[in-house]
Amino acid sequence: MRTLVTASWVIAHDGRTHVELPDGGVLIDGDTVLDVGDRAALARTPVDRHVELGEAVLTPGLIDLDALTDIDHLILDSWAPPERADGYVWSEAYFDRPRAVFDAAQRRTVRTYALTQLALHGITSYMPIASEVHSDWAETHEDLVAMAEVSRSLGLRGFLGPSFRSGVNVIGADGEPTVKYDEEAGRRGLAEALRFLDHTEKLADPLVTGVLLPCRIETLTPELLRDIARAAERRGALVRLHALQGNAERAYVRRTHGMTPLQLLAETGLLSDRLIVPHGVVLDVHPDVLGTDTGDTAVLAEAGVSVVHCPLTNARYAHHLHTFGAYRERGVNLCLGTDSFPPDLIRGIDTGVQVAKLQAGDLGQGHLAGYFEALWTGGPAPPRPRPDRPRRRRRPHGLRARRLPHGRDRGPAAHPGPQRHRARRGPHHGRRPGRHARRADPRRRPRRAAARRAGAVRPDARGLPGAGPPPAAGGGTLPACLPARLTDRG
Repeated sequence: MRTLVTASWVIAHDGRTHVELPDGGVLIDGDTVLDVGDRAALARTPVDRHVELGEAVLTPGLIDLDALTDIDHLILDSWAPPERADGYVWSEAYFDRPRAVFDAAQRRTVRTYALTQLALHGITSYMPIASEVHSDWAETHEDLVAMAEVSRSLGLRGFLGPSFRSGVNVIGADGEPTVKYDEEAGRRGLAEALRFLDHTEKLADPLVTGVLLPCRIETLTPELLRDIARAAERRGALVRLHALQGNAERAYVRRTHGMTPLQLLAETGLLSDRLIVPHGVVLDVHPDVLGTDTGDTAVLAEAGVSVVHCPLTNARYAHHLHTFGAYRERGVNLCLGTDSFPPDLIRGIDTGVQVAKLQAGDLGQGHLAGYFEALWTGGPAPPRPRPDRPRRRRRPHGLRARRLPHGRDRGPAAHPGPQRHRARRGPHHGRRPGRHARRADPRRRPRRAAARRAGAVRPDARGLPGAGPPPAAGGGTLPACLPARLTDRG
């Protein structure tokens, strides 16, 4: 069935940047987006159904690469003064006798609620994070199998894997923070994560991609970090690791391993374009470290690491990126995450814009267009195919990319349902611009340090959103106007 969805505004992509289309529309045939453009032009195509959204903004689905799918401990521990902060961490005694607060059925209920909240907030693609505070260690393979079932039923696209760790932050008997380890539990966790990768391959569903999601860098031994790097290379998997996010983390890693967290990432083989790092805050440029650029951001940019910026969470913990604009100028690949409840990326963007103005002391330095670039076209580079498996062709479920008729290159395919399009209703303010699309940002994108981001970024063959404009079938370039699976390479 061919459907035309129209609205007073449509956010699209012209192959270089996002544009605002007044009186725009999206033409859909079955499960494929055929065209995005002017309402009047698209209306000349015969359709079976016309959905008029009226005074609304129709956008691509939102992409959250640090999406909380668990209990949000931030609600409790982002208010505590220093003298009370230790009360929100495991004690050494509890480490010896931990217990799971929720059983498997209750954990499924928690995740079902959280995933429903993602959909309600317009998030269609996500990478989950867990709060292990209430667990007896971390997530299990069975937890993620259940999450994948719920996620698929909601039509969300998940990049999933169980969390795992070899240590836990605790308060020692002397009252000082430290990390206690169970290295065998860490090895079991990695084995469970690899088992889940096997599960996602058997599913062969483009809505579920297996990734490796270890916990925080200070809770993983160097040996386990090396094992993760080798497994990611062997399996062609992306890795997301919380690192570079706090002063306590940096102090502990330097004290324990004799190097900074960034150096530990490099030493263990994880520093590559497979790596996704929330939050990437504590680097040399941060005032709490050196307050000057000695090359840390250049290391991230040259390696192709993606930093997940979570502006609302940073604000709640009063610990900001220094700065969003500077990271972009230095070529760091930025994408966005919520990392807390509610999973409201639009609120997060607004918070980030206001913080950027404060940091710069300049109302013109909010980088609003840059935030929306990070939202939709940020993200990691495509993972390379598994070296131990021959390539195989697999038709993606419900999402396709193709060269469009009439010689026009439009965006990749996306499902027409509510999980694929986000509509924001509201009155117009001021006069409507002319019939031609207005650029969301007239300035050129900052040049990326890595050549792959200099206008020739390849999409993630396994469906990761936000890798930039893909090559069109038959030549040309398909702009990334809708976040969707871009190829069918297995």
